[in-house]
Amino acid sequence: MRIEDAFEVPVPPEEAWRLLNDVPRVVPCMPGAELSEVVGDDAWKANVRVKLGPITLRFGADIVRESRDEANRSVLLRVKARELKGRGGAEAAIESTLGEREGGTQVTVAVDIALQGVVAQYGGGVIADVSSQLTKEFARNLAAQLDRPADAAANGTRPPSPLPPAKPVRGLRLGLVALWRAVARRFHAS
Repeated sequence: MRIEDAFEVPVPPEEAWRLLNDVPRVVPCMPGAELSEVVGDDAWKANVRVKLGPITLRFGADIVRESRDEANRSVLLRVKARELKGRGGAEAAIESTLGEREGGTQVTVAVDIALQGVVAQYGGGVIADVSSQLTKEFARNLAAQLDRPADAAANGTRPPSPLPPAKPVRGLRLGLVALWRAVARRFHAS
């Protein structure tokens, strides 16, 4: 499934491009994610926690920067996540593209995601809505990170505020939002 979102930030494209290429700063923008290891210039490991009602799923994720297009200001990350107890996994391609806007930058995020195992057993419409909510939350976190000066300490101003520690994604809350949207879609379709 493919989910897209876009938002604008009041920073120049050059500054947004620096953040987009600083994957250790981008990973914590993913709901429930924490960077665990820098493997190389284009490879990282992360842990992701997702809470679905009484069940907490913990994923180990391998992140690879597959491509970086300086001219078009786009980055493609591939993520392979496996549930640590063997109950499933996910693969995602996350493409972020920057465009110049008057007074700032537009960031477009497109996520192609495939789920396996326990996570994939939930209805397609619910998964799409939950994934859409997660993508929107990622976009909000990325926008907040872009609002923080990355090199503030270097130029003598205040240091950037860290993102709050990763909390597990609350699937129940997102599931209820998704369920509400599914009901609303059916109601409006009638």
